Amino acid sequence: MEGPQAVREALAAGVVTEVFVDQARDHAELLAGAAADVRISAVTEQGLAALAETVTPQGVVAIARHAHVPLEAALAGRPALAVVLAGIADPGNAGTVLRTADAAGASVVVFPDGTVDPYNGKCVRASAGSLFHVAIVRGGTAEGAVAALRADGCTVLAADGHGERDLDALLDAGELAGRTAWVFGAEAHGLPTSVAGAADARVRVPMHGRAESLNLAAAAAVCLYASARAQRRPGVLS
Repeated sequence: MEGPQAVREALAAGVVTEVFVDQARDHAELLAGAAADVRISAVTEQGLAALAETVTPQGVVAIARHAHVPLEAALAGRPALAVVLAGIADPGNAGTVLRTADAAGASVVVFPDGTVDPYNGKCVRASAGSLFHVAIVRGGTAEGAVAALRADGCTVLAADGHGERDLDALLDAGELAGRTAWVFGAEAHGLPTSVAGAADARVRVPMHGRAESLNLAAAAAVCLYASARAQRRPGVLS
């Protein structure tokens, strides 16, 4: 990973094994939280550029251990809000939804087979450190994740522009107040039929203007924050 924000969060999570810093910059504050066994190497600007994936490196690159957990372990905490990313190939989209899920209070994000790797460099950068804030589940089928979440007591909602249920109506009716898992599909192709059919309901975000639809990241933000508002009303999930 690269950049101060991602490296800072990874250091706080205790998963970093090695850090490379630009020898011409001061990184004392960033590295103050590094564990004693983290190897720190000062390198030239050219050396850092060779390690980084971005055109303009931000002065620090780190290597960290994988942080994902099995689905069973992620569900042991009985998450109030979870996310399944089904077939999302774009790493920027996946990382942005992960970041949004973290911001909305989700504690589990599932990257099934067929979805971009959560450790893809662009996905890590787009998550802005949120990769280390939630329980990441990697692998398995999206259908299996949906079934496990339902068995654990979550209502599973599939975001679908042509869904039979309206997000505002669900919110007004109090149907988002319980433990919920949202399933999001690829922006270009949507959710596979088998995944959408396994959910409790397919939910559309209402369009009040003339736009045909929202992009994936925007739709995910609307859905997740609707759940966050509903769950944080007094007396809910207490």
